[in-house]
Amino acid sequence: MRTGSGQADDRPAAGQQAEPAISSPFATIRWVAWHSDLAAWLERLGWLRTLSDWLTGVLGPFRERHQDNLVLELLHGGRWVGHPLHPALSDLPIGLWTGVLVLDALDSSPPPRRRIDAAGMLSAAGILAAGATVLTGLNDWTVSNEQDRRIGLFHGLLNTVALGLQGASLGTRMAGHRGTARTLGAASLAVTAAAGYLGGHLVFTKGVMVSRVAWATEPRRWTRALQEADLPDDSPTAVEAEGRQIMLYRHRGRLYAIDNICSHAGGLLSRGPVADLTVTCPLHGSRFALADGRVSRGPASQPQPVLPTRIRNGWVEVRGSKPAPRRPATGRTQP
Repeated sequence: MRTGSGQADDRPAAGQQAEPAISSPFATIRWVAWHSDLAAWLERLGWLRTLSDWLTGVLGPFRERHQDNLVLELLHGGRWVGHPLHPALSDLPIGLWTGVLVLDALDSSPPPRRRIDAAGMLSAAGILAAGATVLTGLNDWTVSNEQDRRIGLFHGLLNTVALGLQGASLGTRMAGHRGTARTLGAASLAVTAAAGYLGGHLVFTKGVMVSRVAWATEPRRWTRALQEADLPDDSPTAVEAEGRQIMLYRHRGRLYAIDNICSHAGGLLSRGPVADLTVTCPLHGSRFALADGRVSRGPASQPQPVLPTRIRNGWVEVRGSKPAPRRPATGRTQP
């Protein structure tokens, strides 16, 4: 074929240098998507699945027996904090151990005798903070979904290794072996960073502990949800209006409508019991008041959206929290 015809089997003319080959886009995609491959690999680990199932079997019944315990709810953060407590506490050991690395890099003086130096104080403070972080993380882990638990467990195992390395670093530092302590401290921080990355994957990719109803606003106009005759008294009823799942409840002639998707982990509230106008999520036991959606017991930290209701022409109608704007009377927008 002619030179320069644009066909795949063209050869460069004599004395003409071949153009560099363009790399395959699939190779680029593979490098960009490494984090997805990592998550998939972790989920396939058999020993991780076995360990996760065993821990669930041990901790799950314990939590169910003590789910009314105020201490367990406080460890979640819950209604008092407004979001899980674990992510905020995790910043403490990371920051303190980073400070250890900075002080070690700047300090060239000989190690002190019979006392701990400033870097050692930060290391010890980080170890104490890590203990509280572990408790809150383990508490959150017990109310996560099965698939998320495996990655969450690996996240916790990495943090445990980092904690052990930091403890060894502090011990060797107090023994006067500063060089070894610095190496162990740097290794601990590197493992902590890897664990933190997996924690970010759980929150930002998997949506763990993120409110499941934060963007629920539909329907924007009054919409028929159910015929009034089909709504029994004192029985939670699931309906759907413009794609939004809603739980209806009628008690002594008064109607209540609440988002049926639990804000904590997506459980269906209509499948849970209702007592004293409070519904309990069947998934993890969060309780919400039907009147205003407030949290009366965690682990949920965000209230449930409630929807206005009315009865028109024998139909129960609902409307979302953001009604559609009114059109001008003439049907045209004003210039």
